[in-house]
Amino acid sequence: MRGVLIGVVGAVAVLGVAAAVAVPEAKEWYDGRHEQTSSYATGKEAKEERESVPRWLPDDAASVEYAMRTTGGERILKATLHDGSLPSECEVLGGKSAPDPEISASWFPSGAAKDVTGRCGSYYVSLEDRTLYAWQTNDDWVKENRRSAR
Repeated sequence: MRGVLIGVVGAVAVLGVAAAVAVPEAKEWYDGRHEQTSSYATGKEAKEERESVPRWLPDDAASVEYAMRTTGGERILKATLHDGSLPSECEVLGGKSAPDPEISASWFPSGAAKDVTGRCGSYYVSLEDRTLYAWQTNDDWVKENRRSAR
């Protein structure tokens, strides 16, 4: 009987360790498989190939990087703007704070929300020299889609 008990305890310990390793890896796999990243030469190309790229992105924007979550409205965007200024559709926000992006990519800076420059539609934007960083939270995406559905 003692041997059976030791065997059961050992099996439970092994399963516990396996679960401790597998669950975080499964979550990472699940989250990652619902994210898509794309690169485009211009804003025009990005908008033609992906409907979810914001329409306010200038056609002549260059070196466009875009990432999105397919299970919600989380988006991040990086682009080089030729004139170095926000598109005309955007609103400048003076000193307001913004929520952090809900997804990440190696090309997107971690402190963008601290340096928010304005809003372009449902996106927060930060402009550094001629590089535009933009992000949309799921909550803002939901609000935007409710407005456009009316």
